[in-house]
Amino acid sequence: MARTSPSARMIAVYGKGGMGKSFFTTNLVSKLALLGNRVLQLGCDPKHDSCNALFGGVSLPTLGDVWRTYKAEGREDALQVEHVVFKTAIMDGAATVYGCEIGGPEVGRGCGGRGITFGFDLLEKFGLSQWALDYVVMDFLGDVVCGGFATPLSRSLAEEVIILCGNDRQSLYAANNIASAAKYFASMGGHTRLVGLVVNRDDGSGVAARFAERINLPVLASIPLDRKIREMADACKLALVDEDFNAIFDRLAQQIIERSLPTVAMDQVHPLEYDEFLNVFGAEEPDIVPAGASSTELFGNQRPVTLAVPALPPTEAPVLFDAPTGRVVARLLTELGLYVTDANHDPKKGMTLTIDGHTTICFGDERELDSKMAILAALQKSGETYRYVDLRRPASPLYR
Repeated sequence: MARTSPSARMIAVYGKGGMGKSFFTTNLVSKLALLGNRVLQLGCDPKHDSCNALFGGVSLPTLGDVWRTYKAEGREDALQVEHVVFKTAIMDGAATVYGCEIGGPEVGRGCGGRGITFGFDLLEKFGLSQWALDYVVMDFLGDVVCGGFATPLSRSLAEEVIILCGNDRQSLYAANNIASAAKYFASMGGHTRLVGLVVNRDDGSGVAARFAERINLPVLASIPLDRKIREMADACKLALVDEDFNAIFDRLAQQIIERSLPTVAMDQVHPLEYDEFLNVFGAEEPDIVPAGASSTELFGNQRPVTLAVPALPPTEAPVLFDAPTGRVVARLLTELGLYVTDANHDPKKGMTLTIDGHTTICFGDERELDSKMAILAALQKSGETYRYVDLRRPASPLYR
């Protein structure tokens, strides 16, 4: 029996690109709908191909593209939910499902993560949290866990997270990173929890199961490698027409509905260090330091141009801060290792900090400080370079 509460259960599916997240999400959404639930599939990847199979091969207009069209025409106020959220019948009319593709910026013209946060803000403006849905299943790009792509984790938007993986090292490496990010946000007070791994295209090698045991996450389902099903997925058809695959998704959907999935305590999840991760595959990192490349080698016969390097202020002459700024500065240093070299209060931007003499962070005020710290941590972990971060609205962070 479908719930009548307007508060839908939010489930995020993460995993390495190309592992079949859209295939998995589409069939799970369809099975949940066939069991009497009102379900929305939300594509959260700039490739915007999550809902294609759900809609029989139709590529949905993305929220980003539609909004840009209306904005270019000066008609943003005329944009309605029916322009970006669509519905379709599945399995010969046995159920109706809803779909939306958030999409991303135009190629080369913006940050995909920023597009995702903007998309969630716009959907919330349309009343997402009040829609009479039972489930919203989000199909997320999983190779990165920074910026907007970490939105379900950093904002506790998702109640549960399923990680899709295979038995290969690359997908399990991504799974380990996703688990690490989820554990971090949980430690910062977030409410999103991991529910386990789903092994897609399972070849029976058992590698993913060994990884799951080491990281202390359950394997919720193993979807076998099947050429016929792969060809069906490529042709934008549901795998539920196959009896064996229907049984797999039926069992998982029933467990989700009944909340009978294994309980995962986030403080007991143990993402692996690199050497531990390699050990899953019977490998180990050599205990050597590679030879460094000299300046002579890198410049060849060319004479390098001497560049001025800005000097950092001496640590023995610390900057003095007021109490609110001091609390932020202390957390930045102790939790993230970021050294604040200057701070001021802008009438419009609020608290503005300079990190190591060259990076500007607009904090605004102390509200939602945990979320702001979590966003900076995710950026730091991603390895992305940036010189400016605007965290005044943590739901829509901006960095460049």
